[in-house]
Amino acid sequence: MAEFRKDVVTGRWVIISTDRRKRPNDFLVEQSKVIGADHCPFCTGAEAMTPPEVLAYRNNGGPPNSPGWEVRVVPNKFPALRVEGSLDREGEGLFDRMSGIGAHEVIIETPVHTKTLATMSEQEIERVLWAYRDRMLDLKRDIRFRFILIFKNHGAAAGATLEHSHSQLIALPIVPDYVRDEIEGARHHHLSKERCVFCDIIRQEAAAGRRVIHENGDVIAIAPYASRFAFETWLLPKHHGARFEDAPRQQYQSLARMLKSVLMRMDRALETPAYNMIIHSLPFSEQATEFYHWHVELIPKLTRTAGFEWGTGFYINPTSPEEAAQVLRSVRT
Repeated sequence: MAEFRKDVVTGRWVIISTDRRKRPNDFLVEQSKVIGADHCPFCTGAEAMTPPEVLAYRNNGGPPNSPGWEVRVVPNKFPALRVEGSLDREGEGLFDRMSGIGAHEVIIETPVHTKTLATMSEQEIERVLWAYRDRMLDLKRDIRFRFILIFKNHGAAAGATLEHSHSQLIALPIVPDYVRDEIEGARHHHLSKERCVFCDIIRQEAAAGRRVIHENGDVIAIAPYASRFAFETWLLPKHHGARFEDAPRQQYQSLARMLKSVLMRMDRALETPAYNMIIHSLPFSEQATEFYHWHVELIPKLTRTAGFEWGTGFYINPTSPEEAAQVLRSVRT
């Protein structure tokens, strides 16, 4: 029988539909074409095909925009928002508008076209996390920006048009409503219980174990109780912290190990699915450090959002989080 489950942070309801139960081999993994190595602007030697880099890690030095890099960050060639200009907020009757000011960057995670986060070494993944941090720290100095989203679309079904492993950063002059909802949910929990809701989730899930996928000394991976999507996974640091960019070095090392472990499990259990990765971090303009807790979401693209979801805001998940955790937990890495 299907059941409604309520997310303890946002108050969002989801439907876990056991009548639609799907195990890993029941999903149709969509295979779509994306731009391959022959015309890839992210490969080493093709640096002239991108805008000039804003950050690069090179082990042996070398001039900017040349080969020899390990991680490279460039402005998006087709940005959703542009850095140049002013916000120019104005009203138009009932409506509000402002200029499309922001930053849109691409983090090229490896010079090797065929590598993915799952196949990269832990040290290589950690370098990517440091690139995220360095760009966040630089961009947050711009007083026009209030929030930075770092996300990864892996595979065409997840929205990627280039198969070379990369992620993206968008700096915004406003805080999205979804982020505000999450902050307000955490604030409400803290007001009533004087505890961080994410810390409470970690304690309860670690004690119960049913939805734990894997854990190490600093990070725990769980299938959240009210999972919106099949095999949705949260990676939460065990020690409280509100902002990703302020995390201690040890947490980046542990997160790199956890990302590799979980993505390898997904690749083996779900036949290398497309996925979205999102880093949730407290906006610069918020002072909610005592009750917000940064974390990472991984969402394999195994099901489609359709009319019911758009019309109600409820998600129908055909795989229970308990079963998803058991499947991923059992995969040998």
